[in-house]
Amino acid sequence: MEPADELARLKQEHRDLDGAIDALELGVVADQLQIQRLKKRKLSLRDRISYLEDQITPDIIA
Repeated sequence: MEPADELARLKQEHRDLDGAIDALELGVVADQLQIQRLKKRKLSLRDRISYLEDQITPDIIA
């Protein structure tokens, strides 16, 4: 898979997790464990997204 394609997929999954977390938090009985797991997954996605963005964007030597 191309880094740009993977980056787009990860960003979409990150946005989807935002929606899932919001929906769980608005529920009558919020499942705190599930919310915590989704937030942890979201953080790991953010790390992977940052890594891929660094790989795609060339370093500029000043």
